Amino acid sequence: MSVYIRSSGVFELGLAGILLVTILLICTTEGLNSDGQHLLELKNGLHDEFNHLQNWKSTDQTPCSWTGVSCTSDYEPVVRSLDLSSMNLSGTLSPSIGGLVNLRYFDLSHNEIKGDIPKAIGNCSLLQYLCLNDNQLSGEIPAELGKLSFLERLNICNNQISGSLPEELGRLSSLVEFVAYTNKLTGPLPRSIKNLKNLKTIRAGQNQISGSIPAEISGCRSLKLLGLAQNKIGGELPKELGMLENLTELILWENQISGFIPKELGNCTNLETLALYANALAGPIPIEIVNLKFLKKLYLYRNGLNGTIPREIGNLSMATEIDFSENFLTGEIPTEFSKIKGLRLLYIFQNQLTGVIPNELSILRNMIKLDLSINYLTGPIPFGFQYLTEMVQLQLFGNSLSGGIPQGLGLYSKLWVVDFSDNNLTGRIPPHLCRHSNLILLNLDSNRLYGNIPTGVLNCQTLVQLRLVGNKFTGGFPSELCKLVNLSAIELNQNRFTGPVPPEIGNCRRLQRLHIANNYFTSELPKELGNLSQLVTFNASSNLLTGKIPPEVVNCKMLQRLDLSHNSFSDALPDELGTLLQLELLRLSENNLSGNIPLALGNLSHLTELQMGGNSFSGRIPPTLGLLSSLQIAMNLSYNNLTGSIPPELGNLNLLEFLLLNNNHLTGDIPKTFENLSSLLGCNFSYNDLTGSLPSVSLFQNMAISSFLGNKGLCGGPLGDCSGDPSSDPQKNTDAPRGRIITIVASVVGGVSLILIIVILYFMRRPTETASAIHEKENPCSESDIYFPLKDGFTFQDLSKSMSAVAGSYGYIAPDQGGDLVTWARHYVRDHSLTIGILDDRLDLEDQSTIAHMISVLKIALLCTSMSPLDRPSMREVVLMLIESNEREGNLTLSSTYDFPLKDDISRK
Repeated sequence: MSVYIRSSGVFELGLAGILLVTILLICTTEGLNSDGQHLLELKNGLHDEFNHLQNWKSTDQTPCSWTGVSCTSDYEPVVRSLDLSSMNLSGTLSPSIGGLVNLRYFDLSHNEIKGDIPKAIGNCSLLQYLCLNDNQLSGEIPAELGKLSFLERLNICNNQISGSLPEELGRLSSLVEFVAYTNKLTGPLPRSIKNLKNLKTIRAGQNQISGSIPAEISGCRSLKLLGLAQNKIGGELPKELGMLENLTELILWENQISGFIPKELGNCTNLETLALYANALAGPIPIEIVNLKFLKKLYLYRNGLNGTIPREIGNLSMATEIDFSENFLTGEIPTEFSKIKGLRLLYIFQNQLTGVIPNELSILRNMIKLDLSINYLTGPIPFGFQYLTEMVQLQLFGNSLSGGIPQGLGLYSKLWVVDFSDNNLTGRIPPHLCRHSNLILLNLDSNRLYGNIPTGVLNCQTLVQLRLVGNKFTGGFPSELCKLVNLSAIELNQNRFTGPVPPEIGNCRRLQRLHIANNYFTSELPKELGNLSQLVTFNASSNLLTGKIPPEVVNCKMLQRLDLSHNSFSDALPDELGTLLQLELLRLSENNLSGNIPLALGNLSHLTELQMGGNSFSGRIPPTLGLLSSLQIAMNLSYNNLTGSIPPELGNLNLLEFLLLNNNHLTGDIPKTFENLSSLLGCNFSYNDLTGSLPSVSLFQNMAISSFLGNKGLCGGPLGDCSGDPSSDPQKNTDAPRGRIITIVASVVGGVSLILIIVILYFMRRPTETASAIHEKENPCSESDIYFPLKDGFTFQDLSKSMSAVAGSYGYIAPDQGGDLVTWARHYVRDHSLTIGILDDRLDLEDQSTIAHMISVLKIALLCTSMSPLDRPSMREVVLMLIESNEREGNLTLSSTYDFPLKDDISRK
């Protein structure tokens, strides 16, 4: 019996153990509640690089102690808040989020989550705060979001979300804040927006939202901020915006909004910021805008507004920043601006304002930035501007201001930008502009200022740009500038500076622009220029510089534009110029440079313009110049001593527009490869020793004869047939009629020359007479029979009379009153071009053929009387041109590209 009892007890104990283990197993497998299960699924879709979620474990009963998770304090707690922001999480957002039906707060911002917003999130019906901003989410906004009737804040900005805003957003009756800027949203604003009575903030800028702003926006009576900048919104502004009485910020800049600014905006009396700039608004600034008593920032720039600035603008007493720039406003600057005592920024540049700058602006003691540039303002700079102690930026350029610059400017203010360029200012530079060591930019270009650069400017350590182009400044190159370590631009063009460029220039290590053209700088350029490793543009043209071009300049590897033209540089070019691989413009014309053109110039693959004319370069044209594939503007090698044939490689320059090889000693033919120069607009091969036929393309066949003069062996196109038939070659024609013309012309020229010599000798021997006495005497040649036998009835005396008759009306001494006929004709053509106005109206000016022939002969005469013998055609060429004129019945057309030497001081080297 006892054995039975003991066995029974053991059995019961074993059974109890089994039950206990079973219960434990059941409890272990069912320990984590459903919210925890959903969160683990969420975690499975994420990549947690830094293990922020390492304590999310399946062995826990609830997730309430997990990172980022908050639960209710009920007997059976549920997840009410999930904050996973800024954890460097990536991956996708799992639809399991929809299982957290008690979730009120969800923040996944500032991570790298991709993919769509899951539709299942619409199941989180208690959600009040949804923050998914600053991720890489894409796809469209799910319409299921409209189920979140308790949602107050929705932030999806800085993602790649596309598509239109769903109409279902209008169901979010509790929504207070909607932030969706910087996405790819398209389409119009939903009209259901009228249902969002509690909405205070809309920020959806930098998308592609289109359409017009719906009038239904007036239903958002709680709206304080409407931000839709940088979209494609068009149409007109709805007048219903005026019903938003709580609106404080209206930000609609950079859209396509047109029409007038609605006067109803004046009803938004709580408005503090109105930003409508960069649209297509037109019409006047509505006077009702002055009702916005709390307005602080008013930005209407870059529109098409016109009319005057309302004088009631002074009622905006709270304004701190006003920008009306880049419109078409007219009239004067209202003095009432002076009533806005707190005004710190006033930009009205690039309008059509007239009148003077009101002195009353000088009482705006809080003014920091004032820009009235690019208008039609006149008068002086107000004297009181020098007492504006807060002023840091003062820009008045592009007006017609006159008088002097207030000499106390900068004494009381920490100026950092001063730009008075393109005015009519006189006097000297104020000495205190950099008194407080803040000045960054000083631009006084294109005025009539004079004197030296003041010491205070030369020692301004903060100065970055000094621009004084087009004034009357004197003195030597200011070497003190070379101590300014921040200086990046020195622009002294078109002044009266003298002396050498000092070697100290090499200390300006940050200098990017050095422009000293059109001054009187002398001597050689210093080798220290090679220290300017950041130099991008160097223009020293039109000075009196001499000596060699310093080879050290090739150390300026960032150089893009180099202009040393119109000086007296001599000797050979440094071969190393070909190492300046960034060079885009190289101008060396009108110097005394000699030697060969360096082969290495062919390495300048970025070069767009090459000007080397008017020097003494010799040798052959390097074939490597055909490698300049970017050359577009011009290649000018004219007026040198170049020899040999034209390299066919130049035919590779298919972007080139102008090619000038004239006045050299080139031989051979014009290469057939030039037929590939499809962009060529003009060229000149004259005065060489070229032979053969012109290229067969129409550009060469139709070109004016003046482009080929002085080449005895060229033929084709305007030069005549190349068949060898004497009767068809205008340069070798020997038939009798043309022979007679040559004889007649030669006789006429000889006769005229003899008569002129006699007249000159007569006047040299006779006593000097007054102009009036000469005028009273009868012209001894009035009945002269000397004439050009080209057109009946047109005598040499006719031409002389016709020009004498009109000379006085243009302020020149008439030829028949002791003046110089050639000089007068040059001046007339220079000022008025060669037109019928040069002829006496007493002639028969109704015969167009006669008029054209007279003009043609006068053109030839101007060529024959050029100041330089190099510019004058030979007698053979004169005869050919007269023959051509005769054949065309007075319709000879000389090339417009031929440079008539009309200035007495022109000389060719």
